[in-house]
Amino acid sequence: MAARRIVVKVGSSSLTTAGGGLDADRVDALVDALAKSLGDRGEGPGGNGAADKEIVLVSSGAIAAGLAPLGLDRRPRDLARQQAAASVGQGLLVARYTASFARYGRRVGQVLLTTDDTSRRAHYRNARRTLDQLLAMGAVPVVNENDTVATDEIRFGDNDRLAALVAHLVRADLLVLLSDVDGLYDGDPSTPGTSRIAEVSGPADLAGISIGSAGKAGVGTGGMVTKVEAARIAAAAGIPVVLTSASQAADALRGRATGTYFHRTGRRSADRLLWLAHASTPRGALTLDDGAVRAVVEGTGSLLPAGIAAVEGEFSAGDPVELRDPAGRAVARGLVTYDAAEIPQLLGRSTRDLARDLGPGYEREVVHRDDLVVLHR
Repeated sequence: MAARRIVVKVGSSSLTTAGGGLDADRVDALVDALAKSLGDRGEGPGGNGAADKEIVLVSSGAIAAGLAPLGLDRRPRDLARQQAAASVGQGLLVARYTASFARYGRRVGQVLLTTDDTSRRAHYRNARRTLDQLLAMGAVPVVNENDTVATDEIRFGDNDRLAALVAHLVRADLLVLLSDVDGLYDGDPSTPGTSRIAEVSGPADLAGISIGSAGKAGVGTGGMVTKVEAARIAAAAGIPVVLTSASQAADALRGRATGTYFHRTGRRSADRLLWLAHASTPRGALTLDDGAVRAVVEGTGSLLPAGIAAVEGEFSAGDPVELRDPAGRAVARGLVTYDAAEIPQLLGRSTRDLARDLGPGYEREVVHRDDLVVLHR
C-alpha cells in the first residue's frame, strides 16, 4: 500500500549526546531525511507514489535536552527534576527542529499531548482536528508527551506507545519507529550468531525471541520492548510498521527494504477506544456480578448500577476505571460518570429506583458503552 501519511518516532538516544544536550548534527540529519521525503514520490511497498506525502514527527528528547543546560550529568530519578528538565529541554528541542526544517522552507508546529486527555471524547477530537489542520497547512507536527506536567507518563510511559496511538489518531498509512539499532534481532545484536528479523506477520513470529530493554546511552526510557509493543498496537489497529535505525530513516520513508517490517494484524478503526485501552491509567475499579460481566463483554449495553457489586479507589466523574469480574480480573475499561463517593449508594439498584429515590439525574449508566473498551473476552 502506498504510504501517504506517515508517523515517524525518534528516540532521545538518536538526537542527543550521552551526557545530555541536543546533537545538532543528528537532528539535522534526521530533518534532511524527513524534509526530502516530503517531496519524494518514493518507491517500493512503503513508498508514497505521490508528491503530497505528510509526516507527523513524534520526538522524544525534551528531558535529555534539558540535562546539560541545568548542570545535570544524568537523567534524574525524581519526578520534579525530570519535569524541570523537560521544561527547559522542550523549548530547545522545538527551536532546533524549527531552525533545521527552515532550511527547506518547512514550518513546524508543537503538539504536546497527555494520554489522559486523549482518552476523552472532546480532547480526542480536538487533538485530531489540530493535527489534521497542521498537515493541511503544510506544517510538520512535532508531537511529544507533555512531560512538564505529566506524572505517570514520565515514570511508566514511553513515546513509542504514544507514536502508535498518534498513528491511529491521524489515520496514518505507516508508522516508522527509529532506534539506535537497525531492526529487531533474534537475540542481543552485539552477540555473534544473532540475525535481524526482516518481517513479523503476527505474534507467533516473536515467540521465543529475547527482546532487550533500554539502550546504552541512558538518556531515554524505552528500548526494544517498548518498540515491539508499539508495533503490536499499531499493527492491531491496521497500521503497518517499520522498525529501523535513525541512520536508515531515508530508506524507510522511501519504502526500501530496511529494518523489521510488521504487517498489519487487525482492521483500521476510527474510534478513540484504542487510546482508552492502551493509554489511560485506571483511577479505580468496579467489580461486576456475573450478569454484568456477560452484558459488558459479550453484549453491547452500558454498565448500569444494578450490575456493580463493589467499588475501589478514589476517582471523579470522567476518570478511567477498570471493570473487573468477581474473580478480580480486569475484563474492560471505561470512563465513569459518577464520583467514587457516589457509587456505594447505587450498588445493585435499578436506575428506576435511583431516579425515584434520588432524583432523575441518577437515571443513567455508570459507564456508557461509547466510553467502554473490552480487554478480555
